[in-house]
Amino acid sequence: MKIAMVGTGYVGLVTGTCFADSGNRVTCVDINAAKIADLNAGKIPIYEPGLEELVVRNSEAGRLKFTTDLAAAVKDAELVYLGVGTPQGDDGAADLSALWAVVDGLAPHLKPDAAVVIKSTVPVGTNAETFARLREKTGRDCHVASNPEFLKEGAAIDDFMKPDRVVVGVRDPQVGEKLRLLYAPFLRTEKPFLVMSPESAELTKYVANAMLATKISFINTMANLTEKLGGDINDVRRGIGHDSRIGFAFLFPGVGYGGSCFPKDVRALEAMFERAGIDPVMLKAVDVINEAQKRTLLDKMTEFYEGQFAGKTFAIWGLAFKPRTDDIREAPALVLIDNLLAAGAKLRVHDPEAADNVRAIYGDKLTYCDQPLETLDGADALAINTEWAEFRQPDMNDVKRRLNAPVIFDGRNLYDRGLMQELGFTYYSIGRQTVRS
Repeated sequence: MKIAMVGTGYVGLVTGTCFADSGNRVTCVDINAAKIADLNAGKIPIYEPGLEELVVRNSEAGRLKFTTDLAAAVKDAELVYLGVGTPQGDDGAADLSALWAVVDGLAPHLKPDAAVVIKSTVPVGTNAETFARLREKTGRDCHVASNPEFLKEGAAIDDFMKPDRVVVGVRDPQVGEKLRLLYAPFLRTEKPFLVMSPESAELTKYVANAMLATKISFINTMANLTEKLGGDINDVRRGIGHDSRIGFAFLFPGVGYGGSCFPKDVRALEAMFERAGIDPVMLKAVDVINEAQKRTLLDKMTEFYEGQFAGKTFAIWGLAFKPRTDDIREAPALVLIDNLLAAGAKLRVHDPEAADNVRAIYGDKLTYCDQPLETLDGADALAINTEWAEFRQPDMNDVKRRLNAPVIFDGRNLYDRGLMQELGFTYYSIGRQTVRS
């Protein structure tokens, strides 16, 4: 099929590239000329494992192209996918201004039998509004479908190639069948292709992310209680996780969620509740709990140092909101950095992929280290925010030797408390009793 993918952000670039890899002809469009020039030169604007190889291979094969020319991309396309950003607006709701600009811009160039497919995360009713706008602009009824994405940063290629399910919202069964054929190469293991109304499809994306965010805030709340009462959240997590009704997914305590989806989508769903006249009590709690949890390492450090951070140097491992990405949007590490800098501390930081994005914000206020152990030299303590694999089994004797004092604040529960005690560390973690040297 000939596909136009409007928007080369995280969702658009991954989706367009994966469609091209299954043999489709995909043209990706973006208004950012510099980004398009980089993509045509094989330079990828985001870090996502496996993506660069797919982009280069499909570009060289002629199946994947990049342009700033919306009209040229749309005029021959059977499917026009919309993957533009829908950031959080001042009122908490999704800002659809970029989406509407694209819809208005593509309307004069849309083939009569083409379908516009909304991949962006959008509030319920956006599909219907898109349908109305296109009818006003073209003078005819146009096909509009919703196809929400369920990609995890750091595993997006695998998620797309081997989806748990594909959700589409359509009014015309023929459009649903065309999308089923498009996704057929990715559903050979009998994963479901779920056809529903556009409104249900739009809501499914928000409900899925809100459910996952709720699980994270729930386990963090229970971790804080468990720690106060002298228990170990890992024991509690095992005790509930083996219940088949609960499971283990997203029940790992930590310093809160971040990224481009969970915070924005929870707040957008809150706004939808409020517009519907329903108080989103639970969603408000999920968001409030998460924002408070981002301060948990700071609170532990404040307790240990009695609030005296001036003149101290701290090593920070992990800047991205999660491993296997360079995304620092709403990352818990930034909350810690902001507060420690404001209190007069010096910071030595390391992240395998996100350092450049952090440098763009903080400049020379931080010392950036190429290797995790390098950050420890001359530091008074280590704080861990992101569970990158390379942080899991460092040489602890080397860690202890490099630090000014054997103190670790672990926001991801990476280490065994017994080992930390044996090695003589003061070790703070989440939902577990503190080990004191």
